[in-house]
Amino acid sequence: MKVPSVRCLKVEGRTYKAHVGGDWRIVQKFEANDGEKIFGMGQYQQAQTNLKGCVLYLEQRNSQISVPFAVSSLGYGFLWNNPAVGRVTFGANITEWVSECSKELDYWICVGNGPRELLQRYTAVTGRAPAFPEDLLGLWQCKLRYRTQEEVLRVAHECVDRGVPIDCIVIDFFHWTRQGDWRFDPTYWPDPAAMCDELHGLGIKVCVSVWPSVDKKSVHFDEMWDRGLLIRTERGSNQTYEYQGDCLEIDATNPEARAYLWKILKESYVDVGIDMFWLDNAEPDFAVYDFDNYRYWLGPALSCSNIYPQWFSRAAYDAQLAEGWRQPVNLLRSAWAGSQRFGNVVWSGDVPSTFESLRDQLQCGINMGLAGIPWWTTDVGGFMTDDVEDPAFQELLIRWFEFATYTAVLRLHGERGPLDIEPLDNREFGGGYLHTGHSNEVWSYGPEVEAILRSYLDVREGLKPYLAELFSQASEDGSPLLRALFYEFPDDAHAWETYDEFMLGPCYLVAPVLELGARERKVYLPAGVWRDTRSDSILEGPMELMAPAPLESIPVYERMAE
Repeated sequence: MKVPSVRCLKVEGRTYKAHVGGDWRIVQKFEANDGEKIFGMGQYQQAQTNLKGCVLYLEQRNSQISVPFAVSSLGYGFLWNNPAVGRVTFGANITEWVSECSKELDYWICVGNGPRELLQRYTAVTGRAPAFPEDLLGLWQCKLRYRTQEEVLRVAHECVDRGVPIDCIVIDFFHWTRQGDWRFDPTYWPDPAAMCDELHGLGIKVCVSVWPSVDKKSVHFDEMWDRGLLIRTERGSNQTYEYQGDCLEIDATNPEARAYLWKILKESYVDVGIDMFWLDNAEPDFAVYDFDNYRYWLGPALSCSNIYPQWFSRAAYDAQLAEGWRQPVNLLRSAWAGSQRFGNVVWSGDVPSTFESLRDQLQCGINMGLAGIPWWTTDVGGFMTDDVEDPAFQELLIRWFEFATYTAVLRLHGERGPLDIEPLDNREFGGGYLHTGHSNEVWSYGPEVEAILRSYLDVREGLKPYLAELFSQASEDGSPLLRALFYEFPDDAHAWETYDEFMLGPCYLVAPVLELGARERKVYLPAGVWRDTRSDSILEGPMELMAPAPLESIPVYERMAE
């Protein structure tokens, strides 16, 4: 990379512009390289896997995750080591990084022989994922939303009675009284300790949703406000979040706020048997993403907002380790550089239930892995569903489940519309008043869908020993589980152009179906000997073929030892 400096044009490769009140707006320019491809950078909901030519906003938003580590096809990695809100432009003529508010310029470069070496060097510096529990390699069962203790137990027992193996059941939002109370509503969850005991007896772990939002009517709001534990606004309304309440959000950058939150989580959840937390809205999700209007303990949100999800995750993870938890795992909706070392299963947010979105999730998974985040997952079927009876949605659900079977975590979740189910009560708070979606278990969509999903649960069960090896490899050298083809075949020019298929580790090439109605698809096999996992036929690459893709299966090829 070359820093431009043209005397007659008066273009400087590095500029600092002072903000009133302190700090700088910093711009760093590099001359672009012809023929270069750029990957990584976290998660952006777009069709482009190769980021060359893209403008990416360095902002945390629901379904957008800024992890500013770029992997170049030219053999270098570039970390923009700055949690400030900003922008990067990977232009044809110039690469430009912008920080809106910083005290200094900080970036880090590594070189390596291919993306594997780059990830090894990057994660050696920023950290690697810890060990992953083998009893979470199967299905995580979830929906919007299980509203009562009785419903959770009924679903869990029905899974057991039907022979549907689940490793974890997830209790979503508004099981609480108010946002920021961080406790079960006793009207609908009268004995969560007994519930957890019963679920543990079935071999099922329990995960519960925690939001950073604190309603002004919460039992904790006044104390948190007085102690400076909440995000502040710079002007206008004293509010950062407005969904189902008038809220501020906990300032997770403040160590005192993290300790305060953990004390409540332990009393309300850990002490009754909850195994893990679903740290939702972890960006945090603002009512309006006016980053210049919020202030953290660390400083103006413009200067540090992108690191917030990492500190929010550490409110749980650091305390869990301190209390002797052996393998803490928490589900999180956002991340930043280095988040992989804090036990985060990062999912792709509240994405639409469309085939276009499914295609986007494939590139999101590839680029999150190349940004150093190996524990990545999605809501199977997408989150926002209009009509669960729509045959097109049910086909999408099948195709998404087939894809997700070959990702790090298989999690069935979504807001299954139409939202026409009556609330449990007429209160304006608590667990009973808010809407819920339709059922979202593997048997909820009829016998044809159930049969296909069950067949892929069998596939997942068979993959567990292999998945355990891949999680161990992620801990050892930073390799993602879901890998771009060029990660395994860096000398194959065609692999650097193929983005609609992926490798699960070194052994399985997966070609998901990404279009409604498709019953075949083109597949590229790199050099080597491959076994079609459906027919057992042996193929030799490099080659392209048109593979059958009936609704009940997708093309998957096992790489054979030569």
